[in-house]
Amino acid sequence: MVTPAVTSPKATVPVRSARDAVSADLWCKQVGLLMRDYPYDSVMAARVLGQGYAYLLTAMRHRGEGLGLAPSTLVDIGVHTIILDTVAYAQLCDRFNGGHFLHHVPKVDFKNDGSVTKTAHIVAAAGWDVDLPLWADAADCGPCHPGNDSH
Repeated sequence: MVTPAVTSPKATVPVRSARDAVSADLWCKQVGLLMRDYPYDSVMAARVLGQGYAYLLTAMRHRGEGLGLAPSTLVDIGVHTIILDTVAYAQLCDRFNGGHFLHHVPKVDFKNDGSVTKTAHIVAAAGWDVDLPLWADAADCGPCHPGNDSH
């Protein structure tokens, strides 16, 4: 499957797939969890999961920068699938976030400030493959805690 690329800004490293960041067993398990909990086939579940990983790994890379990163509604479903598997998520934080746990602090109100679109561009600039249709609700979403070491 070819996904539309974010056109600006350009990736600063070669485009990589979030699928390569975790073991095949964990990937299959989490795709299965998405298929169990949502009306997704394996293709859609893998797309959502991949964007969840790309978002989280970008947030870890930019820890402490106060960028106000925010996922779209669909990407956030992938994020939740990842972080609810707490043992695997803690290992992910150890591996990619210097042992620091990246907390999830959602807000009640959605924002309409462009932060999700900005986040998609930051994810692309970090070198991740961005599946733009999954970020399409960007104008109405962004419930996460801005300006600190959480997402």
